[in-house]
Amino acid sequence: MKSLNHCSWATFLLLFVISFIFWSTSAKMTIFALDAASSPKFKVDPFWPKPLPNNWMIGGVAGVAVDSKDHIWIIHRPKSLDEDEAVQAKKPPTELSYIPAPPVIEFDLEGNVIQTWDGSGEGFEWPEIEHTVFVDYKDNIWISGAGPNDHQVIKFRKDGTFVLQIGQAGKTGGSNDTKLLGRPANIDVDPTTNEVYIADGYLNHRVIVFDANTGEYKRHWGAYGHRPDDSPLDPYDRSAPPPKQFRIVHTVRLSKDGFVYVSDRVHNRIQVFQKDGKFVKEAFIARNTRGNGTIMDIDFSHDPKQAFLYVPDGTNQRVWILNREDLTIIDHFGRSGRYAGQFHWVHNIAVDSGGNIYVAEVQHGKRVQKFIYLGNK
Repeated sequence: MKSLNHCSWATFLLLFVISFIFWSTSAKMTIFALDAASSPKFKVDPFWPKPLPNNWMIGGVAGVAVDSKDHIWIIHRPKSLDEDEAVQAKKPPTELSYIPAPPVIEFDLEGNVIQTWDGSGEGFEWPEIEHTVFVDYKDNIWISGAGPNDHQVIKFRKDGTFVLQIGQAGKTGGSNDTKLLGRPANIDVDPTTNEVYIADGYLNHRVIVFDANTGEYKRHWGAYGHRPDDSPLDPYDRSAPPPKQFRIVHTVRLSKDGFVYVSDRVHNRIQVFQKDGKFVKEAFIARNTRGNGTIMDIDFSHDPKQAFLYVPDGTNQRVWILNREDLTIIDHFGRSGRYAGQFHWVHNIAVDSGGNIYVAEVQHGKRVQKFIYLGNK
């Protein structure tokens, strides 16, 4: 009788454990399904922007940004247009000449051109290859390049008036120099301190911070908040422990609650820091992806808590949607292709106050697309 009671209790405990595991697994699956189902949804607007005036054409669109009036700014590469696309030096030109648009274009929400710049002026060094446009909280426009000698970041007013240059074209000093940059890739400005954070970048391996008015050096750091190292990097081994140094610091973004999000592009990871450079956490996206990497840019959803991250992936040609709290992937949109809503070399992303997304396609993509926010479904 005692043996029977003992077996009954053992059977009961076994059934209880099995039931708990099943319930726990089901609950996790349900939670994930709810997260995915309630993520932001979008549809492409195939008619944005409107046709450009003056028979203009745009080349590879490297950067996109949104200002305080929800005007959309792009920077593109006029030199990337070939003779089959736009007349640049044909003699004589064709009867209907299509010519490269100026590299910086401001659009309104409807996609109308408001103004353009041609990159000319004095006191600054325009980049050889245009890369980034960023609009700060005062509606100043920041520009960087991607050429082999583009070691500078330039600040302008909205009308194109030159304000400040940090770094010098053709001059670099390594990842611990406090004045010179090394092919900086992206920019953000902290409205609470008026400090400019620079993803520095294609040559250097760090985030560096300056005063946004004077260009005075403040601080810098590398991966995990350590002092950056310029020693040669081994080929990225996706099965090995995470690399201790950044490879390409392609983006820096500041959240409203005071965290710094950094994309290490070819290492397929996001690292999160406090503003003083203290490391907080990291996450990988499609870690086994080879080639140019998965994390081209980062931006936040428009809700007050910035609950989601949007990450354009220029290798897998999609936009990942992450839960910002734990950096888990909950959804994505887009695929490789030429049609509206598809991507070819997706590179940069920006979000307006209504939650709509603007995506820049560089290289042979040569366009900017608008995705209309449909709510969380």
